[in-house]
Amino acid sequence: MRILLIEDHAGLGQAVREQLAEDGHAVDWMQRLADADASLRSTSYDLILLDLILPDGQGLDFLRKRRAGGDTTPVIILTARDQISDRIAGLNAGADDYLVKPFDLFELSARIAAVARRYGGNPNPQVHLGELQVNLSDRSVQRAGVVVELTAREWALFEALLQRPGALLSKPQLEERLYAFGAEIESNTIEVHISHLRKKLGYQVIATVRGVGYRLGVP
Repeated sequence: MRILLIEDHAGLGQAVREQLAEDGHAVDWMQRLADADASLRSTSYDLILLDLILPDGQGLDFLRKRRAGGDTTPVIILTARDQISDRIAGLNAGADDYLVKPFDLFELSARIAAVARRYGGNPNPQVHLGELQVNLSDRSVQRAGVVVELTAREWALFEALLQRPGALLSKPQLEERLYAFGAEIESNTIEVHISHLRKKLGYQVIATVRGVGYRLGVP
């Protein structure tokens, strides 16, 4: 997923970005609301991680403004405010989840996956595609009962297709899902990942529409 992290604490922001990068997500990290707002005008994100107290404003005000403008991007609040009233205010402002600092990075990964499943229209973590059994919770795949090992990038690409079954995703769309701002991307990177996935999962799993993009090839 392409994730926007809005967090002004350097240590926490770095730790979150590194953890999510290991999970295969592309993370753009902003420390000010103004920079986050500019990023949202130019980039489509799958999820926003939002601190509540930023140098140039309040996260709740930012969230309310986004929701009032029709932005439906999932939002998880990350904050040290742990009162019930704070949680209620965050959820009422339009947040999808609320995580109190300090938190475990693996719990954050799990909450991100859960929110993504809800927005993908399938809260069930188990997905069956032909001879494939996919567990979205622990990011595991079995092919005819045999565990298939995927790299973080391969999983991220496969997940992008899983989240939009039947939809065609272009090469630039997939690159945007996999790589953050400033990342160096070789021209054939997506093709290489697609080739590896087909070898591991079966050549029929991902279909190519020449000149357009890729989609799941298994109903």
